[in-house]
Amino acid sequence: MKSLKFIFTVLMLGIMSFAQAQQSSTNAIDKYFQKYVDDERFTVVYISSKLLGMFKQLNVEGLNVDDAEAKAIIDLASGLEGIRILVAEENAGSFYKEAKSKINTKEYEVLMTVRDDGDNVEFLIKDDGNKTIHELLLLVGGEDEFVLMSFVGNIDLDKVSKLINEFDDSDKNLPKEQKQ
Repeated sequence: MKSLKFIFTVLMLGIMSFAQAQQSSTNAIDKYFQKYVDDERFTVVYISSKLLGMFKQLNVEGLNVDDAEAKAIIDLASGLEGIRILVAEENAGSFYKEAKSKINTKEYEVLMTVRDDGDNVEFLIKDDGNKTIHELLLLVGGEDEFVLMSFVGNIDLDKVSKLINEFDDSDKNLPKEQKQ
């Protein structure tokens, strides 16, 4: 009977430790979204895995879509598990600084940074070291707008490249006066 109590105690401690580890694994970006999801100063968009799962059911090659960009977007979206977006127009600079301070530089790698006329745009990724991105963050901050977008899932870098190439190819086909 003593050994049964011992096994039960060890099992319960293991379960509690696992639950605590799961709770602490919520990263700073998740906490940032949770902090402001009910704040009326923000526009909040959440697209669930269930809705994104509908993209997985689409047969991209079988679609009667002439637009190669649309096919590339659908193909890329099929690997996503969720999209979260926060947008604020007031106190944009302070929200940007706060979000930026929450990003763990050991977890996220800067993919691209653009600074222009007081606006900052950063693309950050959390990847597995190979060709799969697990999270793509877009952080935008300026005087009058703050945007934080998080794309979570398995995003294949080859699909991202394909999408970029499709946009690049379509830009080449525009008349010169429509290009920016």
